Amino acid sequence: MRAQCDRSRIVLRRNGEGSLGLSSAWEGSGGRKMRRDDGSPGSAIGANSLRQPEPNVKGGLSVRSTRLVQEFLAGSFTRKLALAEMAAVCGLSPYHFMRAFSRTFGMPPHQYVLDLRLDLAERLLADSRMTIADIAHASGFSSQSHFTTVMKKYRGVTPMQSRTGKLNPKVR
Repeated sequence: MRAQCDRSRIVLRRNGEGSLGLSSAWEGSGGRKMRRDDGSPGSAIGANSLRQPEPNVKGGLSVRSTRLVQEFLAGSFTRKLALAEMAAVCGLSPYHFMRAFSRTFGMPPHQYVLDLRLDLAERLLADSRMTIADIAHASGFSSQSHFTTVMKKYRGVTPMQSRTGKLNPKVR
């Protein structure tokens, strides 16, 4: 058995048959810190830089599929979406789509959609006199409570704090 190393993966091969790969977190993140499994934020969560796809990532979406799914999500992120629906845009199974999407964007599809919703909600909070409940529903959240919970978890502030400009000092 011999070991081969490249920048993102260690692969153990036995006589050229099959392989056992151990992917590192570096591969999926494109070198950026991501939200850890324990829920604590990485350095760029919530930033638009994380949503930029990594072109031609091994095991990721093709350039065409990346463009198609971005266009689809940009036009429909405010409604309830199923993973199978997103996968159908690319012509992939839901399982394969989720893995490929995560490698391409550095986050799972659900997190990507939440980021899109939070960005819209923050723009609406800053630019309108809509109630927080109306903003929550316009952004695609199921309720004001869900919106507040998600915003506090991923952005570090509540909608009211965001609206009044009382930002968390850790976020600045």
